[in-house]
Amino acid sequence: MGWNISYRPASSADAGFLLHLYASTRSAELAQTGWDAAACEAFVQMQFKVQATHYKTHWPTAEHSIVQALDGNSQHNIGRLWLHEQPNSLHVLDIALMPAWRGQGIGRACLEGLQARAAVHNLDLSIQVEQGNPARRLYDRLGFVPIGAQRGIHQFMRWKRHSGAEAPFQTEALSEQT
Repeated sequence: MGWNISYRPASSADAGFLLHLYASTRSAELAQTGWDAAACEAFVQMQFKVQATHYKTHWPTAEHSIVQALDGNSQHNIGRLWLHEQPNSLHVLDIALMPAWRGQGIGRACLEGLQARAAVHNLDLSIQVEQGNPARRLYDRLGFVPIGAQRGIHQFMRWKRHSGAEAPFQTEALSEQT
């Protein structure tokens, strides 16, 4: 399905949505702990704050965006994107979609849009992926290649623009608002 995907800057008004989204990315992991709901909630809130503080401290100029999908006349907040622009590359610090929006090609459209943006500016696009993350297969299909040895549970991956050629993807369904 060709969703019309857009981005807008995250704001303090998005805190509840972003916490809920973050919790959805940790639910499988937390299900294995045996903790009660209160302990899981406390852990998620703490880790959510730690992650945001880490990104803001180490990448203060990173773009923090809400991913939105237009469905008819309705705009839905469906995910988040932390993106850091460096002199020679764009680096995806974090990308996540709400569970109901996963598996529909939206993550692929977001990454292809980032590849198009990188290609226009002759930049590489990089990301780190956790071992066992099912998104790794998508990164492989989109031409990201592992760089260096795996560090702990993370593998650094990079996509390079094809020299002298257009990027090998279509972005008709993607519109980016800045």
